[in-house]
Amino acid sequence: MAKTKEKVTALYSPAVTDEGQSPSLKLEISIPEKLPKINDDFEMDYLQDYFRKINNPDYLHTVSLTELYDTIYQPRAQVIGGLLCSGAYLFAGAPKVGKSFFMAQLGYHVSGGIPLWEYPVHKGTVLYLALEDDYARLQKRLSRMFGMDSIDNFYFATHAKNVSEGLDGQLKKFVSEHPDTRLIIIDTLQKVREVGGEKYSYASDYEIVTKLKQFADHHNVCVMLVHHTRKQSADDSFDTISGTNGLLGAAYGAFIMQKEKRTENKAILEIVGRDQQDQKLHLLFDRDRCLWQLTDKETQLWKEPPDPILEAVARLVTAVAPRWSGSATELIDGLDRMDIQPNVLTRKLNVGADSLWNEYGIRYESSRTHAGRTIELTLDNSHA
Repeated sequence: MAKTKEKVTALYSPAVTDEGQSPSLKLEISIPEKLPKINDDFEMDYLQDYFRKINNPDYLHTVSLTELYDTIYQPRAQVIGGLLCSGAYLFAGAPKVGKSFFMAQLGYHVSGGIPLWEYPVHKGTVLYLALEDDYARLQKRLSRMFGMDSIDNFYFATHAKNVSEGLDGQLKKFVSEHPDTRLIIIDTLQKVREVGGEKYSYASDYEIVTKLKQFADHHNVCVMLVHHTRKQSADDSFDTISGTNGLLGAAYGAFIMQKEKRTENKAILEIVGRDQQDQKLHLLFDRDRCLWQLTDKETQLWKEPPDPILEAVARLVTAVAPRWSGSATELIDGLDRMDIQPNVLTRKLNVGADSLWNEYGIRYESSRTHAGRTIELTLDNSHA
């Protein structure tokens, strides 16, 4: 066995338990980077014991705070800055409120990289599952909205399998053929639910969104699930989402579109998310072009204060010198001998990898070799 140990990730598929744990659920188990260095036979025995341990049905995978800080997690891809990123979202509203027009507008802007109102858009392929439409209706609607200017990476389907019959496989195949996919719209969630079975419950609602969330997280794409609201009013508009709280509980974020009267052309769009500020947008529907326009917003976006370390890295890695590689100690020297310990700098970069990528277009990687840990910083604006 080679003396240099690279970090390896194994996928552990737990057995189905009495509590109903899904056999498709996979947990990421990281093999320790530093194995005891006595001899090759000892290292092999150590690995066998390790895998025997994690395959024990009573095994509980835990991560220490040290491991948490020392791990680089994949940055969450931005779709629309301040509005939408990778993950599973609900978009709910009453029937005929204008949800499908908004979905078409969303898909068009993302596929074309066109700013949506005042929000920056990150261009990428879009798949729109318009499961309550046909292609003739889509053709008329989109030509009315956007004219005859076409976009090659905006795709549509009017039929798809449901979640239990292979939707996951269809989406995986599409993403594999279009690796720059950023947004998948499923209009509507009801159309991809399992056929038959017991009445919907919190557990079944939570499970279906969780499955789609796992897909979104694994492929780092945004999956937008169009859904309906109930007729009953509620103090919290998000309590009007049809079904149980399991839908909202499993989603990464949610949008609610509401009108006071169905016939009027004004709507309020409320937005909540796990890692974003709540927003309330006032929209006006242009009946001639069937486009939603932003007229006002009640919540100003909160911007995280700049991190001096990330700003210093951005000054180091530029279009003139787009790549830097070396140790943490060498990086400190490159950052004008910033007063920070090498291990603290590495952890700061681990935590800030998401911001470094989404705000500055710098990809951060760290690997261990026989000479020690190497940091690589690469400027790549192709994500913008």
